[in-house]
Amino acid sequence: MLRLNRGTKIALGGVAVVVLGFLYIPMFVIIMNSFNSGRVSGWPIPGFSLEWWGKALTNPAMHAAFINSVIVASIATAFALVLGTLAAFALQRFKFFGQHTVNLLIVLPITLPGIVTGVALSNTYHQVLKPMGIHVGYWGMIIAHATFCVVMVFNNVIARLRRMNPNLEEASADLGAGIWQTFRLVTFPQFRPAFIAGGLLAFALSFDEIVVTIFTAPPGTETLPLWIMNQMGRPNEVNQVNVVATLMILLSLIPVYFSQRAQRADT
Repeated sequence: MLRLNRGTKIALGGVAVVVLGFLYIPMFVIIMNSFNSGRVSGWPIPGFSLEWWGKALTNPAMHAAFINSVIVASIATAFALVLGTLAAFALQRFKFFGQHTVNLLIVLPITLPGIVTGVALSNTYHQVLKPMGIHVGYWGMIIAHATFCVVMVFNNVIARLRRMNPNLEEASADLGAGIWQTFRLVTFPQFRPAFIAGGLLAFALSFDEIVVTIFTAPPGTETLPLWIMNQMGRPNEVNQVNVVATLMILLSLIPVYFSQRAQRADT
């Protein structure tokens, strides 16, 4: 086992403190500014007030943006769960010509810069589909999110499938179970933690996406990240953004917690 001397431990501890401070001090500043009694966000805050919480929580534009984010993320995640799982089974259980190419094409969207994906989809929607009379509208934004959400589910599920014991499914078939009964009672329980973890990560990624959304959102439609970006250009409204950001920090702990639990159960 590797043993570190006292000086190395102190140095590594110092680096860890700096990194954690760099990550979490800005979050602390945001949280504190959500209680700022002043009209403009700043540090140190002049006093504490719940005024901005009241305004943010009763802001109809924020409500609409939040609902849009939930709808888009939920539907995109549903598509990703189905398509990502099917793709994982196809590539893991079957051998066919071009298998590695298909694997690369599935993973590619998550590796491309978001602005490239956004521009490509926007050009497709407006220069190819629209002249053909196909108006994707709101669904175009959902499809755009699903393209990279599929990767999150695919990576989690295929990694678990590679570690599964096929003898259990063969034993189930030998005992007279049908395909769907074997899948429901034997196969699915084995990769369920990876399935759930992939879904949670896909939802979080979609809910937070802004670059692709800018290029694919129909006119007049805002998701929560878009609403936040637009509000940042209005200094008197920034404290409402701090409130929403604080709520998102708290809410983001929920999928992260369950995702970690699911991944631990999978090991």
